[in-house]
Amino acid sequence: MSVHVLPFTAQSLTERAPEGPAAAARAADAADTQASVPLRLTRRGRLVLVGAPLMIVAAALLVFIGFFTAPAMASGDAQEQTRTIQVGVSAGDSLWSLATEFAPDRDPRTVVADIVEINNLADATVPVGSQIYIPVSR
Repeated sequence: MSVHVLPFTAQSLTERAPEGPAAAARAADAADTQASVPLRLTRRGRLVLVGAPLMIVAAALLVFIGFFTAPAMASGDAQEQTRTIQVGVSAGDSLWSLATEFAPDRDPRTVVADIVEINNLADATVPVGSQIYIPVSR
């Protein structure tokens, strides 16, 4: 399928189409001549013709590179594991006292935060008799 673009002028609106077989032949020759005129691209057309495929290739290349440079969590080394001990909470115990007792070399604030995170606690209060995990070294 080909598309022929014919020039549009004001004179073409006022002209009448010639009649007869000779005029039809001349019209066919004129159409063939115009069909062989090369396509002229504007600056914007060249930009779209060249730029769009380049952008698509660049995006595909970035995605392809991303697959090989993204860290693979499943195949990496195991994360540093925190050693914990399980302790029963007795009357008068607080997370602060447990943190200073079982991890005296660390800041009690960070140990309390770790205890809350490890045990999935909503706040720093723990009921008496519950078993919690306390990190002993990190």
